[in-house]
Amino acid sequence: MPYAGAPAPARRRHGPLIVVSVVVVLLVLAAGSTLYLLADGDEPPPVAAPTSAVPSRAADPDVPAPTAPATAAAPESSADPRFAKVGQCVRHDGTANGKPKLLIAGCAANTYEVLRRFDGTTSGEKDAETKCAQVRGYTNWYFYDSELDTLDFVLCLKQR
Repeated sequence: MPYAGAPAPARRRHGPLIVVSVVVVLLVLAAGSTLYLLADGDEPPPVAAPTSAVPSRAADPDVPAPTAPATAAAPESSADPRFAKVGQCVRHDGTANGKPKLLIAGCAANTYEVLRRFDGTTSGEKDAETKCAQVRGYTNWYFYDSELDTLDFVLCLKQR
């Protein structure tokens, strides 16, 4: 029993500190979960192009050099007509989903020379016809209409 002149020891209150700490931890977990879910969104996985190994100068001549597997898918190439420029040629390479499939090719017989390229919004066939009507010597047109209008284009072509 303490004597009459000594004050009683003060009780320390940790209750508010514990509550604040728990709230901060919960907020950090909620923010982290939200960022994780948003970052996981609709982004496609990155695609790496296959690389070929370059043999070193000290390679054993009895060991064949490694090669890429024959079943590896080809990466999207610059032969895609989205990259066609005026003066280049494209060739018809069949159809895909009922639409002509063009590929950039060397200028030769049975190819189409790009006379003019219109970048920007296109509404389809009638728009392509209207734009190419201004181009002297065109025989065919090709248009690409995507959901993102900045990727749209029209090619005015001349059959060779």
